[in-house]
Amino acid sequence: MILKYSKFSWLLCTSLFITSISLQAQDTSETIPQVGSIQKIGDVILFALPVATVGASFIIGDEKGAWQFTKGLILTEAVTYGLKYSINKPRPDRSNDNSFPSGHTSTVFHSAGYIHRRYGFKYSIPAYALAGFTAASRIDSKKHDILDLLAGAAIGLGSNLLFTTEYQQEHMALILNTSEGGYMLGFSYKF
Repeated sequence: MILKYSKFSWLLCTSLFITSISLQAQDTSETIPQVGSIQKIGDVILFALPVATVGASFIIGDEKGAWQFTKGLILTEAVTYGLKYSINKPRPDRSNDNSFPSGHTSTVFHSAGYIHRRYGFKYSIPAYALAGFTAASRIDSKKHDILDLLAGAAIGLGSNLLFTTEYQQEHMALILNTSEGGYMLGFSYKF
């Protein structure tokens, strides 16, 4: 039991650390930012959505899914910030040269895409709405343009294709057994 909580703590801390790194990389200390309500809400969603996503996986006992989420988040952040620091595209507000791709957008769309791929579309609708709002907040605050957002969303959603599997397939199985001229077809469900 201690190992289970230790793994949970490690995954939660890793997810929070990666999300905090993404906020630090968005520093606009070169100019004094004027932060509006929409940008503040987008910044809150940047933290809240990944934490809620991995937390929900743990609550339902889906440790494998939480690990898949964490691996995907690490890849998302690595690709996003690798591109961000190698391309050096200026932001629309000219605060720095870290515009492409949007780190906020890649992070929240990774979370929404994970929920979609792992648990199904109907569960991901609120997450996609929050991700869309966060992306729009980045344009509203003049930190990104549409190309930055599209690239961020593609990176976030794409990382799920590599690591995330469907949750229901782990619990259901179709079994075909052949022996001595007979065939047996069965269905099993593991609770």
